[in-house]
Amino acid sequence: MNRTRWLRLALALALIAAVAVAFYYRDRLSLDTLDASIKQAGMLGPLLFMAIYALATVLFLPGSVLTLAGGALFGPVAGTFYNLTGATIGATLAFLVARYIASEWAARKAGGRLKQLMEGVENEGWRFVAFTRLVPLFPFFLLNYALGLTRIRISHYIISTYVFMLPGAFAYTYLGYAGREAIAGGEGMIQKGMLALALLGVVAFLPRLVKRLRGAPAASTEKLSSAELKQRLDRHDDIAVLDVRPAKDYTGKLGHISGSLNIPLDELPKRLSELETCRELPIAVICRTNRMSGRAVELLRAAGFKQPLLVDDGMVGWQRQSGQVTTTSATLSPACKRAR
Repeated sequence: MNRTRWLRLALALALIAAVAVAFYYRDRLSLDTLDASIKQAGMLGPLLFMAIYALATVLFLPGSVLTLAGGALFGPVAGTFYNLTGATIGATLAFLVARYIASEWAARKAGGRLKQLMEGVENEGWRFVAFTRLVPLFPFFLLNYALGLTRIRISHYIISTYVFMLPGAFAYTYLGYAGREAIAGGEGMIQKGMLALALLGVVAFLPRLVKRLRGAPAASTEKLSSAELKQRLDRHDDIAVLDVRPAKDYTGKLGHISGSLNIPLDELPKRLSELETCRELPIAVICRTNRMSGRAVELLRAAGFKQPLLVDDGMVGWQRQSGQVTTTSATLSPACKRAR
């Protein structure tokens, strides 16, 4: 075992031990304890609170308690900033720990939900992080480690985490503030309580926003399977194939379809002219599964292309049904060549 593996093993064991200690003493993480510690720290109180929040995130302690405490101790505005900053720092540390310790192992052994998560991040990038932050379907502390096993850029992860946790962070921070005001008998208790409930209601409706943000393929999108696409290509039908994966994936382990044109999704709006000769022809749009290709189909429709078709099972399905990886160089589809 080389030195790097020993370091990773030692870090993993240290993390496990720290989590166990934190879990044993979790009952000491109370509002009164935090209040006393922060007052004792004086001017450094906010920094101490953010450090505690970050450490708690790494050690699997419940962030909801600290979020409510942040509102109670610092008010709705400063409390939101401290909560969000501490949570993002902790989420980033957990992300880096997971990436350093286990990313290579996860790439080899990924299956089940972990594989689904990795594929979701690969297909959607920051949008997937935005979805999980806006709609917390997964435990926050577990998700931070799980995302560290994916290939998402750390800059995209940090920005998406900070921005898209803001609505929920503000709502729960304000709830903590309103709760302490109610206990203290402050003025406007009813109004503050109603505002806190209204904010929570807004957060509850975020899934609708997320659905639009993710750009899921429309139910009316015309689809075909990879097997149907292969049949049409074997018959030499007039059909173009557009692969919207990043270039590194186009030449990666899944390969690509011979004769396809590779235009990554984020470059497609600026490169539509390359498909101009295919405007009247069927264009089979493909990615790894169907998420990126679904958005590309909608973009082509909006640009006036007549027959964009979603390859519903993507390159995963193509490889499965063809039994081999195609790695020929990228060229324009024969259908588009004939149309020139």
